[in-house]
Amino acid sequence: MEVLAKNEPSRCVEVNLDDIPRDLEQWDYDAFATITSTELTPEQEELIVNPPAIYPRQEYVLAVHWHPEFVPMHLIKRRIANMFPNAKDSLIIPTQHNIILDYDGYSGVEVDCYSSGFNRKVQLLLHFQTENLVKSDTLQAMLKHTFLYRSSQLFEFLESLVDPAFEDRRQLAAGKTNTNEELVEFVRIQAGKIKQILMEKEADIPEDAIKNKLVRNYFDAMRELYGDWLINRAQVFIKAVKDIVKEHFSLAYFYKASQVIEEARSIGAGVVIPHPEQFWPILLANYDVDGYEVWNPQSQRYTEFLVNVVTRQNERGWHVKRPLLIFMGDDCHMSEKVKNPKEQKPEKASREIGYQPAWDDPAIRKSLIMYGVNRKRAIEEYKERLS
Repeated sequence: MEVLAKNEPSRCVEVNLDDIPRDLEQWDYDAFATITSTELTPEQEELIVNPPAIYPRQEYVLAVHWHPEFVPMHLIKRRIANMFPNAKDSLIIPTQHNIILDYDGYSGVEVDCYSSGFNRKVQLLLHFQTENLVKSDTLQAMLKHTFLYRSSQLFEFLESLVDPAFEDRRQLAAGKTNTNEELVEFVRIQAGKIKQILMEKEADIPEDAIKNKLVRNYFDAMRELYGDWLINRAQVFIKAVKDIVKEHFSLAYFYKASQVIEEARSIGAGVVIPHPEQFWPILLANYDVDGYEVWNPQSQRYTEFLVNVVTRQNERGWHVKRPLLIFMGDDCHMSEKVKNPKEQKPEKASREIGYQPAWDDPAIRKSLIMYGVNRKRAIEEYKERLS
């Protein structure tokens, strides 16, 4: 069997476990520091402010589902201005996971919570006028709890990659992905290093970096040592383990969706259901929400169906006091913009704040026109609700 020792050129080979260092080296600490750093290089800043595409004909920018992550807001504002140079009106609200952030007087957050009726984790988008957050102590405490609990999944993820007690999870993932024992052990060794550094440096790591994708990013950094072929195979196995962890992650410690909605409403928040392909059955729960996301880059299958369902509910008067609005979510993750192309997820890297091509899709637009739905009207109506 041909082997690839550390620091040899990248090529399509199997890994020899005898060549894998078990102890932490300076490279490991440096790589960990790099992937958890929130500082941008001048080159990365240029990537942020200069988008690859410009949309001069789009006059209305509606973006109420996107994630700044560690990218500074002033750079994001420049990117949006460059992307839509002829915008007449906009509503742009960031929705970081379980952390409220502000953009020009509007704030938002994407909240993990629990739907008891469907016995599953769901997510809600909450939007506010920033000035209303002075009354948000209870909601902020709920979000802090949710953020910490959600972050704890990283530690269960690492245990599932490393600990003998979770051998069954690793074997299940290996069977699903046709991963051999040598590669499983390679991942176990490297995940053990992540766990050790994390325990040593946890107090100094930005809170937002303590999430599952830390594992993916660390393994991506090892491409310079072991090549794309080996790391790509490792990432497939790692994702399978992550999916198993998510399946077993207890929902008992999330707040119920109804509790989050009630607290958000008490301070004048707008509430939107995102991720239609995952959560569209929530339409049946009749939650007190402002609207539904009918399109998302990872959820495009039911868009026309959802447009019809939402508008029919409105026509039947199910939401007389607060008719349901139609939204589309770009679900842009800004950290993808500054990664090495080899380490990007193409489906995420292509997403842009305010760019939702479904609005202009001929088939979907036909239905939207029939119901008088467009970005301009959605912006005006939602601003009115948040005021």
